Amino acid sequence: MSDSDSARNIIIIGGGLTGLSAAFYIRKFYREKGIPVQISVLEKGKSMGGKIETLHRDGFVIEKGPDSFLARKTAMIDLAKELELDHELVSMNPGAKKTYIVKRGQLHPMPSGLVLGIPTELGPFLKSGLVSWSGKIRALMDLVIPSRKSAEDESLGHFIERRLGTEVLTNVTEPLLAGIYAGDTYKLSLQSTFPQFGEVERAHGSLMRGMMTGKKPVETHTGTKRSAFLTFRQGLQSLIHGLVHELHDVDQRLETEVLDIRKGSSRAYEVGLADGEVLHADQIVVTTPAFSAAKLLEPFVDVSALTAINYVSVANVVVAFDKKDLEGILDASGFLVPRAEGRNITACTWTSTKWLHTSPDDKVLLRCYVGRSGDEQNVQLPDDSLTDLVLKDLRELMGIKATPLFSEITRMPKSMPQYPVGHLQQIASLRDELKTHTPGLYVTGAAFEGVGLPDCVKQAKELAKIMTGEPVH
Repeated sequence: MSDSDSARNIIIIGGGLTGLSAAFYIRKFYREKGIPVQISVLEKGKSMGGKIETLHRDGFVIEKGPDSFLARKTAMIDLAKELELDHELVSMNPGAKKTYIVKRGQLHPMPSGLVLGIPTELGPFLKSGLVSWSGKIRALMDLVIPSRKSAEDESLGHFIERRLGTEVLTNVTEPLLAGIYAGDTYKLSLQSTFPQFGEVERAHGSLMRGMMTGKKPVETHTGTKRSAFLTFRQGLQSLIHGLVHELHDVDQRLETEVLDIRKGSSRAYEVGLADGEVLHADQIVVTTPAFSAAKLLEPFVDVSALTAINYVSVANVVVAFDKKDLEGILDASGFLVPRAEGRNITACTWTSTKWLHTSPDDKVLLRCYVGRSGDEQNVQLPDDSLTDLVLKDLRELMGIKATPLFSEITRMPKSMPQYPVGHLQQIASLRDELKTHTPGLYVTGAAFEGVGLPDCVKQAKELAKIMTGEPVH
């Protein structure tokens, strides 16, 4: 038997960050064991990297997809080090720690001491104009309301409402937390999004008391010494380019659509491609969105855990201005827009303030977000109409009357997975069923255990350990 016959054949479906990271770690761990491996990464689109795309234009560094990642989740930093790209990492501007929230058309600073939208300093919270006095008194009831002892999953919205009241949820927590998922907090799983909240309630009897006494995460919005978020000087696509370059001996195929997966004869599985070619694999990793994964896995297992994951369509509109044409001080990372405000945009990042490397000194770069659960219709508007809606909000909220130097629109249809209540248990059942009925066939990615970039890398690395027999810690 030749080396090529004895090599493990692995097919990874989806060439986004999860798929490329999986290829990187599977190859690494098998090599360390001295086992030859042949890996194919099959990507339906025209480029690797999924939603990560960086545009360089007129001295600006423009992210069309995600713009940064949480520093405290170290999987991304670890991967950057392994690719020798960690020298390219940059921190957000320490002078842009403040964030505003819109209330009745006005920008109000988020009170200091908010950790993930939970007040941990009473003074600034009580002085804030974001919540009425009755809303503040209701929030303080969290200190005396009995805790829920059950660890059963519930929605994020119901949890915050139960502990801190409707007004804090609507005016503070929802725009901050839902911004991450573009979701409806009443439908998002607490265990899948912010499990630490439930743990804090059970341990301390009060969410606020627990967040005050516990070790505060780095992403508190004021006064932190380390940057909560990181990115790369030339954009996040640097990491994708690093992975693609490092995986030079991996079969990387673009514009390659997978039609189906079948049990194989010469190898465990066969993968049918849209052009009629059939590939053979010992192990397959599916990293596509849940709705695509469901179609591929349906012949083998119950895919209801995947079909239960709704996806929200969003867009972002990046606009550039001459700094001299903008009035007021861009002294924050940007602002968030609660659902109740009825605006076209859900948030605006003051990119050139938050990330000093993204813009020439005499220019300003703003990135506005459009679309959230139940409010996705504007995402598909023609470019001019969408830009006009965004500029209308910027005029009314920031007083910007200038015409932008240019705008860049990125539409991401069905891009934001919404974890339903009970999600983790349903996914665990799906994986158990796959293990029983189709050993060697795996699913992972943003639809499973975290939508952030480090979450995707971490899941890929952990799966690579399982596949190669490495110990998983």
